[in-house]
Amino acid sequence: MQLLTPRLLLREFQEDDWHFTHLYESNEEVMRYQTSEVRTSKESREYIQRCLEEAKDVPRTLFDLAIVLQTTSMLIGRVGMKVDYDAEEAVLWYILNKTYWNKGYTSEAAAALMRFGFEELKLHRIWADCDPRNIGSYRIMEKLGMRREAHFKENIFIKGEWCDSYIYAILDWEWRQKIVAEAAR
Repeated sequence: MQLLTPRLLLREFQEDDWHFTHLYESNEEVMRYQTSEVRTSKESREYIQRCLEEAKDVPRTLFDLAIVLQTTSMLIGRVGMKVDYDAEEAVLWYILNKTYWNKGYTSEAAAALMRFGFEELKLHRIWADCDPRNIGSYRIMEKLGMRREAHFKENIFIKGEWCDSYIYAILDWEWRQKIVAEAAR
């Protein structure tokens, strides 16, 4: 599977990609709000192996794709969705190498995967969550047209502390309205 955007290629992971994913997975600042700890090289390799195995599932429920710059072929992050076909929804996530933060790459990649979810998979709802302290993450969700549905207080224990969660979502018809409005500009 591949998705193209103006600046990015979203593609399946390859075995050697762990070298690049480890660059951000070993960074404490990047991993601060992730549920997993900073990863070792071995853990980064194992994650890529799991992605490759789960990509073979039929029907496929996990779409975890490498974010690659078209200009340099550099892998700079990943974007993914876990699909629940019975509920016609998916949870969205993303993570990016800190060097590439604040350049719009995450929003561009997530928007492409959302388009795939709504147009190809015919999903009704896509949602995402983040720690409210992760301002960059919820700003991306808002830029994608998602609306905040909930603020759960101390609902998850991560890295030795109880953390809050923001839940954001967008419905298929809301997404279509957003696309039409953007095209009219």
